[in-house]
Amino acid sequence: MNNNKHTKLLRTIGLAAAAALATLSVMAGNDHRTHPSEYFLQEGDLPNSAYVLPAPPDSGSVALYNDMDRYNWGKSLRNTERGDTAASDARVNGNGVPEAFSEAFGVVIDSHTPEILKLIIGMREDAGDLATRDAKVHYDRQRPFIFFAEETCNPEQQHELSGNGSYPSGHTSIGWATALVLAEINPERQNEILRRGYEMGQSRVICGYHYQSDVDAGRITGSMAVARLHADPAFQAQLARAKEEFRRLKQAGKVAKGTPLPTPTTSD
Repeated sequence: MNNNKHTKLLRTIGLAAAAALATLSVMAGNDHRTHPSEYFLQEGDLPNSAYVLPAPPDSGSVALYNDMDRYNWGKSLRNTERGDTAASDARVNGNGVPEAFSEAFGVVIDSHTPEILKLIIGMREDAGDLATRDAKVHYDRQRPFIFFAEETCNPEQQHELSGNGSYPSGHTSIGWATALVLAEINPERQNEILRRGYEMGQSRVICGYHYQSDVDAGRITGSMAVARLHADPAFQAQLARAKEEFRRLKQAGKVAKGTPLPTPTTSD
C-alpha cells in the first residue's frame, strides 16, 4: 500500500473510532430539565426514532447507490450560488435558526419578536436532539465525509460532528420542524417557509455532512417532534403567545406579504 492510501485509511479509521467513542457521551442526558431554554420536552416524551424509522440503507442496496449518487450531486453544486447557500446553512447554529427563516417568514425573528423567538429556540433541540437521539445512537451511521475521507463545505465543524451519527439528520429535523411551526403561525407565507425548510435539509447533502436518506429521515423526525410538541401544555402556551405577537405585527403592517409562486423547476 502506498503512503497516500495508507494515510487516507488511517485517517478514515481514526475518524470512525472518534465518532464511535464520542457518540456514547455526546447525546445522553440533555432535555428540558438540563437546558430549559432549548427543550420543551424530556427524554422519553418523544416516540423512539429507532423504532419509528427504518434502518438506513444496507450496503449494496439501490437506496445506498442513490445516497452515493446524491452525494456526488451535492459536491457538484458546492461552487455555485446554491452551494454558497448550503455553506451558509451549515454555519447556522444555536440562535441562527430564527435568522435563517426570517426572510421566508416575512418578518425578522429576533429580540423584537420575543415570543416567536422563544418558541423557535425553545423547540430546537426537541427536534434536533430528542427526536433523533435513539436512531442516531442505535444505528451510529458513519457520515459521508468520513466514509469518503473528504472535506465538507464547512470543515471547522467536522471534528465536532464526527462524533454524532449521520442517521437521521438533526439539522434537517430542526429546519423542517421550524418550518412547520412557522407556517402554522403565518399560513399566508407557507410556501416560502416550507420551501426554506426543505432547502435547509438539502444543504446538508450539498455540504457532505449527510446522505440523502439521512435528510429524508430527518424530515420525519421533525414532523414527529412537532406532533408531540402540540400535546405539550408549555409548548401550546408559548405557541399561543407567538401567534398573538404575530397577529399584532401583521395588524401593524410589519409582515411581508407572500409572493407569487415561481415556475416549478426540477432543481433541489
